[in-house]
Amino acid sequence: MFNLVLFGPPGAGKGTQAIRMAEKYHLFHISTGDLLRNEVKNQTPLGLKAKSIMEKGELVPDELLINLLWDAIHKQKRVKGFILDGFPRTIKQAGDLDHLLESEGKKIDLTLALDVEEDELMRRILHRAKLEGRVDDTEDVIKNRLLVYHKQTKPLIDFYSKQGKFRSVTGKDSVDDVFKKLCEEVDSFI
Repeated sequence: MFNLVLFGPPGAGKGTQAIRMAEKYHLFHISTGDLLRNEVKNQTPLGLKAKSIMEKGELVPDELLINLLWDAIHKQKRVKGFILDGFPRTIKQAGDLDHLLESEGKKIDLTLALDVEEDELMRRILHRAKLEGRVDDTEDVIKNRLLVYHKQTKPLIDFYSKQGKFRSVTGKDSVDDVFKKLCEEVDSFI
């Protein structure tokens, strides 16, 4: 089993690349953002609780995300591993995830980060908002999400580097070129 975290700021291309990598390596793709948006759309108790938090660009509480993620992982029995897109976002989430995986004899094998400059991120997210009608992608919310990323998520670089599980690639090239670089990192690891 091979378990991968795809890491980076909002708009870096994690979702696009995670879908392609999941297909190539036969991994189960788990996007916490998609899972949460689905909960909001279906107006579940978790979705109603998460909606107001997400609309401000803030992070949904760890216990809600861990429960949602763990449920998604357990629904998939016959996969070669998984690729997490958008999780973990904090050191606490990474520690909780490691603990849960270890309890079942699993682990995160590799963390790949997409590195993209902030002006490009803003351009991409505003474009995505127009295409997909995502109400959580306004300029003020994007700025807040990037601030939250720098304060709470970026420290994961050090967390996974200390474990020897962190690699970074530029996310500013074409989708195909970024995919090729990510695959080179995975292939050199496995």
